[in-house]
Amino acid sequence: MNSADQDSAQVVIVGGGPVGTGLAIALGQRGVRCILVERYLQPQPIPKGQNLTQRTLEHFHFWGCEKELRAARTIPKEYGIGGMTAYGTLLGDHHYDWLQRELVRPFYYTDNERLPQYATEAVLRARVAELPSVRTLYGWSAETVEQDDGGVRVTVAERDGSGRRVLRADYVVGCDGSRSTVREVSGITQTRSDHDRLMVLLVFRSEGLHELLKRYPGKSFYNVLHPDLKGYWQFFGRVDLGTTWFFHAPVPAGTTKDSMDFRVYLHRAVGAEFDVEFEHIGFWDLRFAIADSYRKGRVFIAGDAAHSHPPYGGYGINTGLEDTANLAWKLHAALSGWAGPELLDSYDAERRPVFASTAGDFIEKAIHSDRDFLASFDPTRDKPAFEAEWQARQSGARSEVASFEPNYEGSSIVEGPAGGRCSAMGSHSLVARAGHHLAPQPLPSGMNVFEALGPGFTLLDIDGHGAAPFVAAAAQLGVPLTVVEGGAAAHADYRAPLVLVRPDQFVAWAGDGRTVDAAAILGKAVGREG
Repeated sequence: MNSADQDSAQVVIVGGGPVGTGLAIALGQRGVRCILVERYLQPQPIPKGQNLTQRTLEHFHFWGCEKELRAARTIPKEYGIGGMTAYGTLLGDHHYDWLQRELVRPFYYTDNERLPQYATEAVLRARVAELPSVRTLYGWSAETVEQDDGGVRVTVAERDGSGRRVLRADYVVGCDGSRSTVREVSGITQTRSDHDRLMVLLVFRSEGLHELLKRYPGKSFYNVLHPDLKGYWQFFGRVDLGTTWFFHAPVPAGTTKDSMDFRVYLHRAVGAEFDVEFEHIGFWDLRFAIADSYRKGRVFIAGDAAHSHPPYGGYGINTGLEDTANLAWKLHAALSGWAGPELLDSYDAERRPVFASTAGDFIEKAIHSDRDFLASFDPTRDKPAFEAEWQARQSGARSEVASFEPNYEGSSIVEGPAGGRCSAMGSHSLVARAGHHLAPQPLPSGMNVFEALGPGFTLLDIDGHGAAPFVAAAAQLGVPLTVVEGGAAAHADYRAPLVLVRPDQFVAWAGDGRTVDAAAILGKAVGREG
């Protein structure tokens, strides 16, 4: 292969963290030729991005590395990976279970998982290495991005050398973090919301803390609410079982590694003294940022390059990987010739409102709710009132997980309800609803429907006699379509004889095929409205 062939692809992906590598896998499995550019030779050993939802594990299932991901977890499966919220100190009298993701387990095909991001990245790197359609450039960074009607040119440089190359492709996707070079050089602007809070990230070793927290079996992350911090969290997380931890919390402006006794800060947050051996001390500013567009011509951005927020609630990595699932099939459709003119624009139209809702309806709302609670209730002032409100908050913690249900009801490429909008707010249901994630169901064959979904669109023909118009329409439009027959259980729960499922496992349409135009439905789903 000559150098020109080596430096050309259909998609260049800048940034080889979980989002960029996940995108490379999702495209590579579809036969799309990709070049993945990542500045670090090895995953960085900072234990962020640990909580992976059931939906995220569905991605790993379809990417062919779910088993490997679960084998890489650093906390034994039998211990549990739940969370809790405490008042005042971690060892105080008031606490409740938090982020109980098992509550929504019936609506997804897989269980959730927890492991450090660097362990996740290692699994993804191993999987992408198995795909011949993906080339990786580790130790390289993007410098410039240029585009015209014919494609994009990405100039990359060796991070620790003098080498430079110009990569050519049809599209480029920036998955290169909150300080994205791709976003900046492409002129994609951001809207930022600063909270004027300096945060510290501590990674430390302590067997004593493990002993203290044995009183909370099955818990792996802990959120401490303290009145002095006005709703901002002190957050502890296990990196492994028994030894290594991370902690992030607000610190006074101007704090440095040497100006504060972080050992004492940890002891105060826990409510007891214990051994501490620091491995990392770093700082970050608490802010929200969202790009004003996720696309500019042939340039796309995803993950932290498109949106960033405080690491509260485990939304970050999961949101970024959902960007990947949404964008991958649309790029493949465009490159394969069956995408309509509206399909690539639907990536921004679907994903950007979902992040805005995640930030406003969940993360910022939680900060404000905690602030108001701490200002209004104090067990030393009125213990009965405090305990009544604390009990109410425990019920609210359950509803937070239930109501986080990203959906595309307002998308132009789904047959959503009148007045629908794309949002992270929703409700979980087994009913097949346009714009919502498909729930798993058993099939007469003994398989789950998720095992039968095709790589393109899938038509669930529940009654077994409505597929013909859709098969004909798919052939006419060149859209890959798999037909799967359902059964009594699917009919009872999905409540529609026909369900058209997108390649990202979201429902494009559900209804009765005898009264609709199959070509119009499928055409809309691939961005060929009208």
